[in-house]
Amino acid sequence: MTARRFPDAPGFASAAERLFVEALQDNLPDDVVLICGQRFSDRVEDREADVIVAWPGVGIAVVEVKGGSVHLRGGEWRQVGGGTDKVIHPVDQARICKYLLRNYLEKHPRWSAGNPRLGHLVALPTTTVPDDFRATDLPRWMLIDKSDLPYAASRIETALRKLVDVPEPPTAADVEALVDCLTGAAIPQHDLLADLAEREAACDLLTREQADVLDRLALLNRVEIRGGAGSGKTWLAVEKARRLGNEGKRVALMCYSRGLAEFLTRRVGTLRHRERPAYVGTFHNLGIGWGVPAGSDDDSRYWEELLPGEMVALAGQLPVDQRFDAIVIDEAQDFAESWWSAVLAALKDPDEGCLCVFADEGQRVFARQGRPTVDLIPIPLTENLRNTKQIAGTFSSLAPAQMKMRGGAGVPVRFIQCPSEDAVAAADDAAEGLLDEGWPPESLALLTTFSRHPVQVERQAEGQEAYWASYWEDDDLFYGHVLGFKGLERPAIVLAVNGFRHEERAREMLYVGLSRARDLLVVCGDLELIRRVGGEAVARRLTADSGRSSR
Repeated sequence: MTARRFPDAPGFASAAERLFVEALQDNLPDDVVLICGQRFSDRVEDREADVIVAWPGVGIAVVEVKGGSVHLRGGEWRQVGGGTDKVIHPVDQARICKYLLRNYLEKHPRWSAGNPRLGHLVALPTTTVPDDFRATDLPRWMLIDKSDLPYAASRIETALRKLVDVPEPPTAADVEALVDCLTGAAIPQHDLLADLAEREAACDLLTREQADVLDRLALLNRVEIRGGAGSGKTWLAVEKARRLGNEGKRVALMCYSRGLAEFLTRRVGTLRHRERPAYVGTFHNLGIGWGVPAGSDDDSRYWEELLPGEMVALAGQLPVDQRFDAIVIDEAQDFAESWWSAVLAALKDPDEGCLCVFADEGQRVFARQGRPTVDLIPIPLTENLRNTKQIAGTFSSLAPAQMKMRGGAGVPVRFIQCPSEDAVAAADDAAEGLLDEGWPPESLALLTTFSRHPVQVERQAEGQEAYWASYWEDDDLFYGHVLGFKGLERPAIVLAVNGFRHEERAREMLYVGLSRARDLLVVCGDLELIRRVGGEAVARRLTADSGRSSR
């Protein structure tokens, strides 16, 4: 992995800035952060720091980048290029931005680390400077030229370590706090509801941009759209079903989990009658609707062998007009291999009928394994649209492929260290704290990774239909398990990592749990367990926030 960069796609002022940042980023450790084009404004001046390098254990460097041919003559810096020859002040610009950064942090309410180790440098990525270069305000070790580009990271590290009589370097937590102060966005309590609505609208707008994927696939009859958490797969699944229905096709929109099925049912209920699929629900309920007797939840042989076998037989007896022109499947990685024969049998044309599936192999959390038994054209989704950058960063190392984070800046992830057996109690306290902060109950969910929360057990005792109805109520937060919450989201999630029934699938379950929050994520659990199942990158991101607490 390389260093993180904010924003993901900077608007570089020059090709030289891009050249410098790309050369630097590839040679920095993954706990380093690059902040590009950061503006500082006060009553006196408005300045832009070209590049800020925040390096845990080393320091923070402010780098002024100048392109073209740059030289120092008679104590005057000049830049020649693009038909211009002008006087420049790169050292002054770097130094001033360094002090503006320090002053900004001193006054920021979320910065508590005092004055960090700060240095300034000048980069001339298209100019070669002699090794014996000397300037009163810029020693050679503070200057990076064209020949230094392959070693820019080590030059910055050396420069920061050369500083004397300076504060201690920032910790990893300090670097995350710096990112939060410069790119984050606090959510004032009195504006919380308005901010949540605006964030939801922004997420929906970004997700709608994905519709061009469907435009490009309009002539393809059998596709598998693969994307990580937050890539908008569920929205696309509904939109694909809507478009097919609008074309006059008889469509089935299906998934595995009851919760997601209820969500899909309510979503398509807002569509015009012509656009609505003929069937919306779980794969299993389709077969039960055909006449397959219902089985018990704990009878895996029934669900994975008997029911799909009966569905294949019954599908062959259905009138053609009761089968489907097209089938759209969300969270298709949950489907066992034995189910695909029944899926195809439900099509009017099993060989050529439209089949569009959406999947994320990283969320394969059930013991069963299976892939579609027909050839599907794979289409990747490469952007996370629905999680804030802070939340997406916690689970990015768990995703099957790296994704571009477009969800915008948010508040830091909160981590509460506690033994696994205390995680549910810690999560209860955290959820109560969020309600006290002003978070509306319907925006919250408390999820567990092993044993269910007592409230979930109580609600499910009233039946699955009543339990999932509580997801839509606004008088209390929702209690669930990560296995049943796949494909769903909430603005705020409190995740109780209270152990795992099968640790060989714990990584995938952690990925699901961390990715369910859109705006705020609170994680309660044992850091060593999380590190063991999720890896060092996840543990480091969770604990980077200096405001974490323990029980």
